[in-house]
Amino acid sequence: MFSFTVQPQVTVPLSHLINVLNSMKSSVGSSSSVTYKSRKHKEHVSLPEPHCTEPLWNMRELGLSDLGSQQLKELVNSVFPSPQEASLSQTAWRTSHLSTHSFFYNKHGFSYAGRPVSAQVFSRQHSSPLNCVVTELQYMPVWVQSRGFKTLRTKTRRLQSGLERPLESEGFTPSFIKGFLSRDKGLEVESLDSILKNKNIPDGQQDAFKRGFAEGFLKAQALTQRTQDSLRRTRLILLILLLVGLYGISKTPFISGLDSAVDPVQMKNVTFEHVKGVEEAKNELQDVVEFLKNPQKFTALGGKLPKGVLLVGPPGTGKTLLARAVAGEADVPFYYASGSEFDEMFVGVGASRIRNLFREAKGNAPCVIFIDELDSVGGKRIESPMHPYSRQTINQLLAEMDGFKTNEGVIVIGATNFPEALDNALIRPGRFDMQVTVPKPDVKGRTEILNWYLKKIKVDPSIEASIIARGTVGFSGADLENLVNQAALKAAVDGKDMVTLKELEFAQDKILMGPERRSAVIDKKNKQITAYHESGHAIVAYYTKDAMPINKATIMPRGPSLGHVSLLPENDLWSETRSQLLAQMDVSMGGRVAEEIIFGHEYITTGASSDFDSATKIAKMMVTRCGMSEKLGVMTYTDMTAQSPETQAAVENEVRVLLKESYDRAKALLKSHAKEHKNLADALLMYETLDAKEIQLVLEGKTLNTS
Repeated sequence: MFSFTVQPQVTVPLSHLINVLNSMKSSVGSSSSVTYKSRKHKEHVSLPEPHCTEPLWNMRELGLSDLGSQQLKELVNSVFPSPQEASLSQTAWRTSHLSTHSFFYNKHGFSYAGRPVSAQVFSRQHSSPLNCVVTELQYMPVWVQSRGFKTLRTKTRRLQSGLERPLESEGFTPSFIKGFLSRDKGLEVESLDSILKNKNIPDGQQDAFKRGFAEGFLKAQALTQRTQDSLRRTRLILLILLLVGLYGISKTPFISGLDSAVDPVQMKNVTFEHVKGVEEAKNELQDVVEFLKNPQKFTALGGKLPKGVLLVGPPGTGKTLLARAVAGEADVPFYYASGSEFDEMFVGVGASRIRNLFREAKGNAPCVIFIDELDSVGGKRIESPMHPYSRQTINQLLAEMDGFKTNEGVIVIGATNFPEALDNALIRPGRFDMQVTVPKPDVKGRTEILNWYLKKIKVDPSIEASIIARGTVGFSGADLENLVNQAALKAAVDGKDMVTLKELEFAQDKILMGPERRSAVIDKKNKQITAYHESGHAIVAYYTKDAMPINKATIMPRGPSLGHVSLLPENDLWSETRSQLLAQMDVSMGGRVAEEIIFGHEYITTGASSDFDSATKIAKMMVTRCGMSEKLGVMTYTDMTAQSPETQAAVENEVRVLLKESYDRAKALLKSHAKEHKNLADALLMYETLDAKEIQLVLEGKTLNTS
């Protein structure tokens, strides 16, 4: 909308003003005055064209009532110049090409000066007053504002022809616009002279101030330069480290899920001669060695080599050593892998490593692949929402061992301590065809293992490994190796030239019962109770028919115990008789019975708690599992909770009867050997530790050789 301001308080549309001025121009020459009527009887100034329909305005409503005739004439002439003046002005319309070719067309619905218009979208239904004026005058020497729709809207509109453009008001620009436009204008830099003047520095000190200012500026500039150099060096170092890190990550196997080439190991220095105590397992693996050496010997008859051998046994029995010995005997490449190496957080890495391992092995066939801790990778497959891709690795292992493609010449040896945890598809024929049990060694095997490790240290030639083997029931090959090593360390600490039987027994006690507690301060009364307690065990074991022979008795604190008596079986116990079980119960009761006899019922101690525990286990096993109760017969009672209350009461009664009878037998035996009991307790108080021969001398009433 175009507007024109004549007085500050009146703003009217330009079309209305043109209508009035056009009428005034036609009448101003003939009449020097204009007649005004009151508002009740308004005179309307009309255009000569009858088709203009917009209402006309009088002079008072336009704010021109105060103008004289001469001033009004000048105003009309300035707005509507003569045709000669208009011809000299070549000013064209300013247009805005938005919706149509001009803003004028958008506003008024027709084109200027008779120019053709192609689009009639915004044309009006009726002609506007401005159209009437242009039609009559045939030219329009009026300045029309040209602006886009997004420019700031001014408060007023001015005609540019014949009038001086007023200055913009101070409040035109909003405050936030001023702040936005002036935000990048920095503060004015204060000169040095102005600083001297503002600080009121005396004339005599101005030179010194200027020198100090210059020196500070130079030092600050040097510091800034050093800081920039340091930053550049730091950025360069960080860039180099970043590039090196990215290069290392790109070469890391787990990023792509593929390991680098697996290098086999030649086991020429490991043979079956290095494996002791597992003769049966070595004999079963001889067939695998023969096939690896001469496969034609088996294939000529149509036989097939077992694809996998599963070694099952407790920890430390030599399963890994057996697998290495197989590769060493056959002189073939040996590939080693642990089951945990195939477990990764990335999906598909484990299966990829399985493929890579078998691909390398097939390229070097015949060879041996050994997978330790097989239960880690070959466990039973379950549906788990936490690990939806956990079966990919074992599926790949199953496919490689017995899938569509054959792996001729590749023997897979797996080792595990938990064969029950393996997947059934892994241990079926065609994958792990052979299952070899590697048990703990017997007394013969322990003797061989001890002799093998004793050859590697300086040891007393008089030592008999069989004696140590008898006292190490349940020891594995790794335990025996540790025993020999502990004995060698003890001899070195004591400054001896060789390992004797004393160091071996010390290492045995340390492994079984813990290290000695020589720093423990035990009063005389508790030491006396301990001596009679351990003597009671020894007396019952010595005079009971089917009890195991005594190996040692000591009152030296070890681990949680204040003393102990060790019994040494002559041979490995494959089965035990009822008499042997009752003898073990009697020996266990000997400690409490000795305390009661010597110190009275009121002064018994808690030292017999572990003894009663072992005796109760033996009695309960005899009644519920071994059928050694005449009252309950040969029926087993493995789950006592599933039995009737009457049966449970009968079982408890039989166990209580066996324990009571054992207690009475031990009490009668100690009362009958009271003198021997006292002598053995005094010897323990004097020497603290007695071996089997010394115990025998004391019980026979002979004097010990203190040397």
